[in-house]
Amino acid sequence: MHDDESPFERGRAMLRKVYAGDVVDLPEGSFPFNDVMVSTLFAEVWGRDVLDLRSRRLLLMGVIAANGHVDTWNVQARAALRNRELSADELRETLIMLAPYAGYPNVSSLVLATEEVIATWTADGEPGPPDDGADEARG
Repeated sequence: MHDDESPFERGRAMLRKVYAGDVVDLPEGSFPFNDVMVSTLFAEVWGRDVLDLRSRRLLLMGVIAANGHVDTWNVQARAALRNRELSADELRETLIMLAPYAGYPNVSSLVLATEEVIATWTADGEPGPPDDGADEARG
């Protein structure tokens, strides 16, 4: 990333990276809430270099599991697989680790959802993140 990029553009690039291109990418000015979220959460929080993306994702997945948010879990699980941050077995093990801490009722609702995400990812040929063309630009 270039130093002359706006916080929104830095955040937008991180958003694409975090979700392996599997998100709605709204242009700046579409919604004030989106502008603030992209400029702060993704440019400033996800963009910090102290923790890697995998660690950040695992922390976030713990919070999501504790709250029992299946739809949001699915987005994170799909991105973790696509970005090769977690394997299918590691994703399953995450549920086992989280159950005693986040609550069995919350985590049990994620088990079938996780298997569906894994099955779809496998059926799609285990696709990784889309090529952003950066490798060609560097090489």
